[in-house]
Amino acid sequence: MSLSLAPLISLIAGILILVVPRLLNYIVAIYLIVTGLIGLFGTGNLHM
Repeated sequence: MSLSLAPLISLIAGILILVVPRLLNYIVAIYLIVTGLIGLFGTGNLHM
């Protein structure tokens, strides 16, 4: 059984947002920054 990284991160982020709603801004910002960096520079040798 293999587990993808994106759904796991989404699940953890969702639980954290439910527990501490103030984290929503930080989680969204970090997600957008990481997605943008991966889009600009590609994943290179990183395999998720």
